[in-house]
Amino acid sequence: MDNSETELGIPQPVYRPPFNVTRASHVVLRVADLAASRDFYTEIVGLAVSDEDADTIYLRGMEEACHHSLVLKRTSGEPYAERVGMRVLTEDDLDGLIAFFVSADLPVETVAPPHQGRTVRVRDAVGTPVEFCATMDVEPRLLFEFDRHRGGAALRLDHFQIHTPEVTAACRFYMSFGFRLSEYIVSPNDALAAAFLQRKGNPNDIVFFDGPGPRLHHFAYTCGDAQRIFNACDVAGQFGFGKKIERGPGRHGPGFALFVYIRDPDGHRIELFNSHYQTIDIEDEPMRWDAGGERFNRIWGLPAQRKWFAEASHFVDTPIATRPGARPPSSLEDWLARQD
Repeated sequence: MDNSETELGIPQPVYRPPFNVTRASHVVLRVADLAASRDFYTEIVGLAVSDEDADTIYLRGMEEACHHSLVLKRTSGEPYAERVGMRVLTEDDLDGLIAFFVSADLPVETVAPPHQGRTVRVRDAVGTPVEFCATMDVEPRLLFEFDRHRGGAALRLDHFQIHTPEVTAACRFYMSFGFRLSEYIVSPNDALAAAFLQRKGNPNDIVFFDGPGPRLHHFAYTCGDAQRIFNACDVAGQFGFGKKIERGPGRHGPGFALFVYIRDPDGHRIELFNSHYQTIDIEDEPMRWDAGGERFNRIWGLPAQRKWFAEASHFVDTPIATRPGARPPSSLEDWLARQD
């Protein structure tokens, strides 16, 4: 990396990490109306139910063999995000992970959730609740069960985006155990505004974006093609969720994907997108985007509404930190005001 990148606090990649994280794996959400959420995620997003009871639903994408990538749990209070989940390759990697987090003086708990093997729950360096597992129950892939493809027929979970006022600290922490930076956004005052970090060889498994947090901004599923994204929007309209389509369809700058963002019945935000490029080889250098540039936010499509930048799902029992003097990015409302 060049000197300007070094000044942003971005470290060099670690190619021999202390444990092997393989990918973003699953998300656990608390929802107020379990039946409404079930309809939303099966009919609009197009996920399949792997298992359910009166208080919990486990869902997976059409391509996924692992038991779940989304867990919905009933809450009698306000909806919130419980945690995000990652996979490691082997049980030995869980032992390495535990040693790493203990040495960093960060909280570690070993649990055994339903349908997962030994699972390690931690708080990362900026307070995000994350759990790691090496194994999960297996279900049949539904990729060729075309009669079960509904709405967006989402294929697989791809990534999460976390808001935090400590983007640089988060970037350095995740890169210290093997995550690689694919793209990053620099604010007008030359600070790191967003870091796109990956383990599975496409642009991101977890993204940290400047804002009050840690909060879960969104989680994202891959769809097979553009038509599936538009079909999800059509079905959302049919089910009365037309106004819940919050942003897009449009074309991202970072990642270059065709996308749409939709809010579920409890306000949790999900992104559906069509594809990403590969960034695997050692020669791949991170791509810089300047926040003041017209193309960084989108290739085409309208800017995001102000609430897209401001609103996110809170994690349970997680204090929200803010950065004094932080300014929100330019929004759709700002863009419309300039058209007069």
